[in-house]
Amino acid sequence: MADTPDQEKRIQRILAITRAVEHDDLAPVAGVLEGLHPAEIARLVEALPPPDRPALWSQIDPELQSEVLADLNDEVRATLLTAMDTAELVVATNELDADDLADVLQDLPYDRVQDILRAMDEQNRQRVEEILSYSEDSAGGLMNTDVVRIRPDITLDVVQRYLRMRGELPDTTDILMVVDRDNRFEGVLPIADLLTRDPQTEVSQALKKDSTVVPASMPATEVAHLFEQRDLISAPVLDERGHLLGRITIDDAVDVLREEHDRSMMGRAGLDEEEDMFAPVAISVRRRGIWLGINLATAFLASWVVGLFEHALEQVVALAVLMPVVASMGGIAGGQI
Repeated sequence: MADTPDQEKRIQRILAITRAVEHDDLAPVAGVLEGLHPAEIARLVEALPPPDRPALWSQIDPELQSEVLADLNDEVRATLLTAMDTAELVVATNELDADDLADVLQDLPYDRVQDILRAMDEQNRQRVEEILSYSEDSAGGLMNTDVVRIRPDITLDVVQRYLRMRGELPDTTDILMVVDRDNRFEGVLPIADLLTRDPQTEVSQALKKDSTVVPASMPATEVAHLFEQRDLISAPVLDERGHLLGRITIDDAVDVLREEHDRSMMGRAGLDEEEDMFAPVAISVRRRGIWLGINLATAFLASWVVGLFEHALEQVVALAVLMPVVASMGGIAGGQI
């Protein structure tokens, strides 16, 4: 199958960066990276051999490094983070959202995590620590604590003035969370209703109490499928007492679905979606050796079974001709399951 134009461009970028690193001339690298999305830069970093990655990393705009880190797979990200000192880590993670920062911190040793947390302000540190208190594969570990909370006993006009005072909203905000004075969740106020209903209407009259909520303990894969089934953009995350903890957004759900798909596809080959393609031979052998061993054992078993029918094969030679056809079709059918 021929490469698509996007694939050809990516290959050319990788070759250009590799040549620049080999000749110790990093000037062309900035031109290659210019205008690329952080996710595209992350794929370029992953495509380079480990010795070449620090050179490329040094050419990435510091304002983009946080977003690039969030898009790297776990193994490559851990390698880059381990090579940084504490000051560099603080700068590289400074612009990350709380949920993305929590993902990054889980790749670091405990003492490095504490250094970064101490460098943060009190409010952001509490947000990150709350996310870290939940399992990485749960809704609590997936959520972002940056939410807009409003009370039910104020008017929509007051809410609009409050939002103008804030100056900005968290990314992917389609609903506002309505809570009482004890932070107990009561419902959501869609942004569309806030903009279209009478400004003198009270929030309690406009809120939607039947909105989809996500328990903090729900597995991340179930959360992602819930978003897929109900076409959600964001959803509140609650603890067991009904208190609002944060929210999960569609981009988080898409990431989980993508990882689940990659894990399924690569698992068939005995691989891991977070595995570094340039991992040392010893690590790769250890990860895949068991599957290769099982495959070899089944091959010997198949040979033994064929040996049991040696006399039949001598009498009907056509059976021997059909053997590779049957084996080939069996392998293809198994790969399509």
